Amino acid sequence: MEQQPFTSGANPFAADSASQFAENPSERCACVLVLDVSGSMAGRPIAELQEGLTSYRDSLAADALARQRVEVALVTFGGSVEVAHSFSTADLFTPPTLVSRGDTPMAQAVNTALDMVEARKQEYRSHGVPFYRPWVFLITDGGPTDAGTFLWPEAVRRIKEGEEGKKFTFFAVGVEGADMERLRELSVRDPLKLKGLAFRSLFQWLSSSQQSVSRSKPADDVPLANPTGPNGWATV
Repeated sequence: MEQQPFTSGANPFAADSASQFAENPSERCACVLVLDVSGSMAGRPIAELQEGLTSYRDSLAADALARQRVEVALVTFGGSVEVAHSFSTADLFTPPTLVSRGDTPMAQAVNTALDMVEARKQEYRSHGVPFYRPWVFLITDGGPTDAGTFLWPEAVRRIKEGEEGKKFTFFAVGVEGADMERLRELSVRDPLKLKGLAFRSLFQWLSSSQQSVSRSKPADDVPLANPTGPNGWATV
């Protein structure tokens, strides 16, 4: 069953690819944020997530290179999966208002994000735009309610093959209440557990990491700060 959900909910303000790349031919580092907005995120968790997302945008936009090279897209899952923001450079990224609702179709959300990454890479290639290895960054406080469907093993397989083929880098972050065992099934690297609701620290790390990547060459390996260090935002 072929799914192409990345076409729904596209950012209506995004210019067509030809215009984007003609105006800004810089290298691109694509990042899809896959955010859990299910009912269990209601209240303070989603409010802190919203603030963290805004600080992430502000930090990237303040960096001269990152705002032109880092491209951000946003997939949310809560009751349904939505592409809340299609790919745009950081200077044009406008975080949507997050609303908690429904269950946790995590597998569908991850597959949607992987579809988006592959489609965007094809656009880069067709326009001759160099690109860094894309990032897919999942944040959840639960477990997949669609784990019993074909979508879960499909997501697991695609992440394993994609990581082995260096097609993208996948990170999984569990908020309090997350099913860490399921996240271990999904990710080839240890999933990280957020300390409390330190979303702003998480997004500051993500922004700093992507700023470092944007200053490198696409083939370079860029060392990242350890998020599980004494002053980090996560534990394993």
